Amino acid sequence: MKGLCEEPCYVIELLEDGVTIDDVIDGYISEHALVERSAFVVGDLGALMRQHVRWQVLAPNLQPYYPVKCNSSPAIIELLASLGLGFVCTNKAELSLVLEQGVPPENVILSGVCKQLAHIKYAAKNNVCHLVCDNQAELCKIARAHSKAKLLLQLTTEAHAAETSVAFGCSLKSCRYLLELARELGLDVVGVTFHIPPSCPDLQQAYHHALSDARCVFDMGAELGFSMNILDIGGGITGSDFQLQQVECAVSPLLDAYFPPLSGVQVLAQPGTFYVASVFSLAVNVIGKKVLNQQWGSLAQGELSATDTEFQYYINEGVYGSFRRKLLGNTIPAPSVHKHALCTEELVYPSSLWGPSLDQLDEVVEHCLLPELSLGDWLLFPNMGANGLEELTCLPSEPQMPVYYAIYTADWCGMQEAGVALDGTMKSFSLINHRRRQSGITFIFVRSTDPSCDHHVTSTDPSSGLLKPVPTHPLVYCSQYQPILWDSIEDWLSLDWA
Repeated sequence: MKGLCEEPCYVIELLEDGVTIDDVIDGYISEHALVERSAFVVGDLGALMRQHVRWQVLAPNLQPYYPVKCNSSPAIIELLASLGLGFVCTNKAELSLVLEQGVPPENVILSGVCKQLAHIKYAAKNNVCHLVCDNQAELCKIARAHSKAKLLLQLTTEAHAAETSVAFGCSLKSCRYLLELARELGLDVVGVTFHIPPSCPDLQQAYHHALSDARCVFDMGAELGFSMNILDIGGGITGSDFQLQQVECAVSPLLDAYFPPLSGVQVLAQPGTFYVASVFSLAVNVIGKKVLNQQWGSLAQGELSATDTEFQYYINEGVYGSFRRKLLGNTIPAPSVHKHALCTEELVYPSSLWGPSLDQLDEVVEHCLLPELSLGDWLLFPNMGANGLEELTCLPSEPQMPVYYAIYTADWCGMQEAGVALDGTMKSFSLINHRRRQSGITFIFVRSTDPSCDHHVTSTDPSSGLLKPVPTHPLVYCSQYQPILWDSIEDWLSLDWA
């Protein structure tokens, strides 16, 4: 998501006076309806701040380390870095992204139990010393490429093994051998990590087994001369407050028993989905429609009105783009129809949503009930932040999907209280007041931070959502690409934009 400037400059619209994220979405839908009706994303950065506050309140004893693979949008990484989070990376690209934001190397973990040698060397070169390991081959590879590495042993858990066909992590029996081998190779082992999936039916039992095994590994490490002080309880934490409270209730008494505060052990967690799921909403357009004359056998008789009509809709995003998690077996929730309040008497029909590729795998939503839609209607998918929206197109030849950022005034004040500032920790952001759009004009006056320049004119690039300077400010273009001429910048500023 890079623009024409050397450094990305993300526009954040400041929402006040009753303006909501829905109003922002409405404005951009109106704007896109005038041009090519491309899909776009709206990011509520305030949601990220609200989730951070919730984490601090509900899980104050767990230090959050954000797994970059969950959503590697540079804007998200920069904001989380400004809030003081640590980061868990799986490859060189993620390491580079995080380190570019000024995150201290000691607050970064290189995860993954099968890392490329080049990635380990990159970590060593940039003083990222915390690496995860769960087998002999990986241990020997790390010893050759990163002699100063500080290892976290990845423990397998019954809950994780039951969910996946491939077992990750080492057993408790294997840990002693790996600890002895690490000592022979001159490597330092500083902690243990494990993962409990969110689908685990009995969190209390799962965490009890995992933490008791971790305590055994710490004791074995102490016998062999290691000073272990990091415990990473992994991810598996969704965006729900209730689920986080369940994890906290299950973990807290066990931590008091096995790793009390006086032990000096730093307890980490990886809340990826919890932080970013609610940040992004995706707006897609209906580009095709097919009528089928069959009902789903799974629907109860009388659930629909007396009709056997079924609709198959095609939208301009699919499983090879924003909905790629569908290919991993995840379910995509049914969307809402933009500006459509469903009445009790209105007919709804069995519907399915398909991507634009015409591939038989490109089915986004298999079964849902929707009113009859028309070509050009917009559908809204909320809670898309953990779906990899940082990679907004699969083909390098295609333009990137626009991403627009907004934040409520109250959330921005909360960020400032937390030490976040545009001229310090968030240098790549420009904050503007939200203005109601008319005729698709998307040009913005931004007061420069450069003392030598009072002001300059910028435009929102429709292909990237980034600010770019207007080359000659008296000549400014609107989104319909029609030139509007002013004799002076004062004339432009005197326009009524309300």
